[in-house]
Amino acid sequence: MNDYLLSILLGIIEGLTEFLPVSSTAHLRIAEWLFQIDLKSGYWKMFSIVIQLGAILALTVYFWRRILKFLHTFPRGESGDRTILTHPLSLVAMAFVVTAVPAFLLTKVIGKNLENLYVMALALLIGGVVMWVVDSLFVRPRIARMEEMNLPSAIWIGAVQVLSAIFPGTSRSMCTIAAGQIAGMSREAALEFSFFLSIPTMFVATGYDLFKTIKPHPAVEAIAPLTMTSHQWTVLAIGFVAAFLTAWPVVAWFLRWVRRRGFAPFAIYRILLGAVLLFALARGMVGR
Repeated sequence: MNDYLLSILLGIIEGLTEFLPVSSTAHLRIAEWLFQIDLKSGYWKMFSIVIQLGAILALTVYFWRRILKFLHTFPRGESGDRTILTHPLSLVAMAFVVTAVPAFLLTKVIGKNLENLYVMALALLIGGVVMWVVDSLFVRPRIARMEEMNLPSAIWIGAVQVLSAIFPGTSRSMCTIAAGQIAGMSREAALEFSFFLSIPTMFVATGYDLFKTIKPHPAVEAIAPLTMTSHQWTVLAIGFVAAFLTAWPVVAWFLRWVRRRGFAPFAIYRILLGAVLLFALARGMVGR
């Protein structure tokens, strides 16, 4: 397939799936298999990291007014009832730290599963069941808005988010949304916190992966530095822009959807995709 068209397709897949609770990692890995992308290629590994940055940038731009408001009202909050420990920015930072520390310590374990389709298929299926059950049971939230959540809830969500790093296919979004609902948050509040938590989490995670790609370190398994051609830079830029332009409307649509409906359709989709992928793996139709 033409590199430019492939770049657009992968960018669209990233933008569509990054913030939905369906696992962008699994979808990109499946797409790489379908399009026969060499997973040992340093360039395409870096490509998959850079297009994630495009999706994160879209989220940051979408919420820029809200971010500025949080910064302006720190630490007392918009209503003056917050503290330095309970302001939304502090809660996001705390959840990020709770995720980042164990994720960093488990780097080798995480690396072993990143391209394992069997792990992703099971994570998709099990995660879909969990999402469906949680969305059906936790229907009377105590916390209507993200600004009302507390420190224990943030710590709990950060801890659960670690699962998405250890088991690719679980979906960072699914973990944080389900954890938020279990903590008593409304669907919208859980989703908004998931979005805000994804900004530092994904910036640091993708930045770290990108650093390993272009600046190998003897202590970690890294990819050799790349000498990129103008063609490769163009392909990379196209994928980045495609992910950015796709992710922006997806975020807006998903927020509107959640206000009126639940997460059941996404859970069903995950279960079906995981089952199909497991069947294909069992039949030898797809390499692990």
